[in-house]
Amino acid sequence: MLHLLLQTTIEDEPDDWNVSRFSLLTAYLGALQDEQGRPAFRVTARNRGPRSAPDPVLSRLDESDVDQLWLLAVDTGDGLTPEDCAAIGRFRGKGRSLLVTRDHMDLGSCLCNLADVGRAHHFHSRNCEPDQSRQCVDNANSPGISWPNYDSGANGDYQRVWSTGSIHPVMRDRHSASGVIQYLPAHPHEGAVSAPPDDPSCRVIMEGKSSATGRRFNLAVAFERTGKGGRAIAQSTFHHFADYNWDPGAGCPSFVVEPAGSGMARFAEAARSTRQYVRNVARWLGA
Repeated sequence: MLHLLLQTTIEDEPDDWNVSRFSLLTAYLGALQDEQGRPAFRVTARNRGPRSAPDPVLSRLDESDVDQLWLLAVDTGDGLTPEDCAAIGRFRGKGRSLLVTRDHMDLGSCLCNLADVGRAHHFHSRNCEPDQSRQCVDNANSPGISWPNYDSGANGDYQRVWSTGSIHPVMRDRHSASGVIQYLPAHPHEGAVSAPPDDPSCRVIMEGKSSATGRRFNLAVAFERTGKGGRAIAQSTFHHFADYNWDPGAGCPSFVVEPAGSGMARFAEAARSTRQYVRNVARWLGA
């Protein structure tokens, strides 16, 4: 059984995206089974410790028994200390795996302090998008949020997604008519990811499309295992995994003001596709 750590970059703040708001993801990962019908993962879900000091788990991650780190960067830029980042780098250097995700503008920009995978994430004021023409605000109804801010639809609705290049293992879906993942939860403020052009170990594997402009944007970048480190996924937003986006009835922090949709509840295929993607990612990172 592999040990999977689901970790946020904030303390236990009730009116924020703390780890309890990812309870459906936690339960689903914990229920996955291996080919012999045994639990595939032991899942630990936690928030970070006080930001004034290195996190007691992340700062010694390379010394732990954790096999996969799913890092939900929900902070405003100060969610990881230098000690945390160094240990995460050593963790991946030992061949273990990462999923790192964030959100719009500068939300989760502490990821820029991570080696390699951090370069796949672009923010408003750090590691800005290489294609300046894509630095735009898709959602005109949110004047307080600037780029990157891709509008794939309302929270609670689903978005159509597309596999890019050759079909990556995490994009395969034998239960889909197309054979690939077709749907993920929507979010009106997705962040920006791209494959660092000087890193041959990674590539964009999935795109979405803005519901406001029709513009295509990247949703996920996959890093293959190399002699320098384990596999990794860079995801455009943690809202693909949040309870509120899977089921708006689960609630959200008070600062979320846009009306929620109901597409995920009405269209069972979108929920199934989302769960298949999560299963694929966990298994690919663990292989």
